[in-house]
Amino acid sequence: MDVLKTLEGLWQDSGFGLFFAEGGWKFIVMILVACVLLYLGIKKKFEPLLLVGIAFGCLLANLPGAGLYHPDLWDDFLNQGSEFYHSYGRILTEGGLLDILYIGVKAGVYPCLIFIGVGAMTDFGPLIANPKTFFLGAAAQFGVFFAFMGAILLGFTGNQAASIGIIGGADGPTAILTATTLAPELLGAIAIAAYSYMALIPMIQPPIMKLLTTEKERSVKMEQLREVSKTEKIVFPIVVAGFVILLLPSTAPLIGSLMFGNLLKETGVTERLSDTAQNALMNIVTLFLGISVGATTVASRFLNPQTLYIILLGLIAFCFSTVGGLLVGKLMYKLSGGKINPLIGSAGVSAVPMAARVSQMVGQKANPSNFLLMHAMGPNVAGVIGSAIAAGFMLKVFG
Repeated sequence: MDVLKTLEGLWQDSGFGLFFAEGGWKFIVMILVACVLLYLGIKKKFEPLLLVGIAFGCLLANLPGAGLYHPDLWDDFLNQGSEFYHSYGRILTEGGLLDILYIGVKAGVYPCLIFIGVGAMTDFGPLIANPKTFFLGAAAQFGVFFAFMGAILLGFTGNQAASIGIIGGADGPTAILTATTLAPELLGAIAIAAYSYMALIPMIQPPIMKLLTTEKERSVKMEQLREVSKTEKIVFPIVVAGFVILLLPSTAPLIGSLMFGNLLKETGVTERLSDTAQNALMNIVTLFLGISVGATTVASRFLNPQTLYIILLGLIAFCFSTVGGLLVGKLMYKLSGGKINPLIGSAGVSAVPMAARVSQMVGQKANPSNFLLMHAMGPNVAGVIGSAIAAGFMLKVFG
């Protein structure tokens, strides 16, 4: 009898036994969701560097009994009435492995380190050569504010709506930092939506581009960009960091990190640091960021109607960001007397360099001798700055 009781106790305490407890079906659903995300990341190669980590974090957090992530600890951490409000000590002593890794997300460390790496890999030369494309990067943030208004109408709070809207910026680290600060309860859904739609840009954008532009507009060949001097490339991150941060101090973490990484690349005397930022640092932080963000997709928080709304609003945000860039691109086409191809406006979303490649692909189909890639890179990198400014604005208003 003692043996039977022992075996029964082992079964009830095991994860398998918890599947049959009340609400155990939710764990099964989330494990299936994790498997789907793994399939999309591995087989379909949808943003695999982060989606695979997010998917596996989702799997680990939803294995009942594993105790790797405890949302109740983070609830107390965020509750101003709790004795554990903003107490990392309790997380360190009572939390699991993923709770500890998540501290880097909550403290805003991982997204900023990612931005150092992004800056070190970014060439702002096309933007410096054609500064008018700043307007295209700004116009492509239209989807952020359109999705924000949609979220408000669907009953989300201002903080939640701001976090959802940032999906339209097509910048994963920015979306994660904003959601972590303003609406951490939605982080998992927002991160999955952001990175999934970023991967789907080659499918989402071309139909919109063809709908809003004519064959003649898509066929426009643009003049070769002027050569940008080394001095200009060094001065640019310093000036942008100073001006933007003074204008909107809440952008300091993202803009400061982005421009610091770019300065490392352009100085010519910090090659080792630039190489570390682009490779070792970027890879290590991506590992921690993906798996810890995935851990927030626990069944009790993820399986609700809000998640479906976020996925829908994320798609709307991406579409309208593309629309905003294209419409201003068409305006610039008119004002320039037909010298600017409006397709480069769609690259104003900050998915670098994927959105620029889509502009190149659609333009080349209309005119095989068309080479828009470098022209599209201007609004593309402007979109990185634009999404950070949009996030800073949201953080200033709702933070």
